[in-house]
Amino acid sequence: MPRNLQPLDLGIQIPYHFRCPISLELMQDPVTVCTGQTYDRASIESWVSIGNNTTCPVTRAPLSDFTLIPNHTLRRLIQEWCVANRSNGVERIPTPKQPADPTSVRALLSQASAVTGTHVSVRSRAAALRRLRGFARDSDKNRVLIAAHNATEVLIKILFSETTSSELVSESLALLVMLPITEPNQCVSISSDPGRVEFLTRLLFDSSIETRVNAAALIEIVSTGTKSADLKGMFSISNSESVFEGVLDLLRNPISSRRALKIGIKTLFALCLVKSTRHIAITAGAPEILIDRLAADFDRCDTERALATVELLCRSPEGCAAFGEHALTVPLLVKTILRVSDRATEYAAGALLALCTAEERWREEAAAAGVVVQLLLMVQSECTERAKKKAQKLLKLLRDSWPDYNSFANSDDFGCSSQVVPF
Repeated sequence: MPRNLQPLDLGIQIPYHFRCPISLELMQDPVTVCTGQTYDRASIESWVSIGNNTTCPVTRAPLSDFTLIPNHTLRRLIQEWCVANRSNGVERIPTPKQPADPTSVRALLSQASAVTGTHVSVRSRAAALRRLRGFARDSDKNRVLIAAHNATEVLIKILFSETTSSELVSESLALLVMLPITEPNQCVSISSDPGRVEFLTRLLFDSSIETRVNAAALIEIVSTGTKSADLKGMFSISNSESVFEGVLDLLRNPISSRRALKIGIKTLFALCLVKSTRHIAITAGAPEILIDRLAADFDRCDTERALATVELLCRSPEGCAAFGEHALTVPLLVKTILRVSDRATEYAAGALLALCTAEERWREEAAAAGVVVQLLLMVQSECTERAKKKAQKLLKLLRDSWPDYNSFANSDDFGCSSQVVPF
């Protein structure tokens, strides 16, 4: 039975010809193969993907051509049946979006990459890119198909050669960040070219928030796609202070969208993985912005990335100093332990360990914020071994800052577990 129908409870019978012969479920997107038999698109594609690409499941006739023709008449009949049985709890199946086909993709890429002139206008090229972007939004399958036609190389060329047309720039950039860039050479071609780096940096300050977010997304993709440690050390993008300022502005903006926040923290983390550039992030104001955002509106994944970035930046004396001067840093890190996820706990403990190792005043502040209870709970919890090791090191470091053990053990904050004793 389909997911939107409860078997046996509805008191209705699904017509036989509305069911997919493979899954026996109500067809959502009926398509007809060369033998004349109709199947649900997802079912027949799955049948072919597991190696049955030469035989029709029902007729056992050979599939000489695997073209899937949408059966619009049957789909409309199924929708009408769903509407007629709405009172029985049947939901109308949505009209499916048709997948992109290779011929259309090739034609659109050719139109988008044509030289602007008397026969091809900027508007028609941008329209082709928008159509491709619509396909890419529809499904992962479409994105794979578009990428398979060398689209990333075409889009990189358009992006960095048509710099005078804001429409072509914004459309090519928006599509490029939706596709997988699997060739390291493509990332290198961007990161090692000062002109391209400078152009991307300017886009971070564009008047369009979408262009700014997409520029940051491309920087993150290029940064993580550059595998060579030597190249990362010379990475032009992450050595530019303007890049950090542009990325941090996405996080600083109080009206930033959820996507802007997500891309902003992903890009900042990717850039801070390069050890030689962390001081630029600190100078640009990353510590203050990270703590302010952590105290406000990050979701779980973004919180983990933000805390990982905090721990990376705390590995330098200037990073510790910048975070330590923010009044919310230590209380927030203590509060995060065991509250968000195992990863978040590990990163928060690592950042606290760096801060408490740096100065005694932050050890006292952490102890006053209740970190000892949190650390003892960490040691006996199921969090990662790395997190437990950090907790043990931090407990040893904080021994002189502990309250009197008798009063601590009898406090309401800790259940006097006989399994946990101070070092």
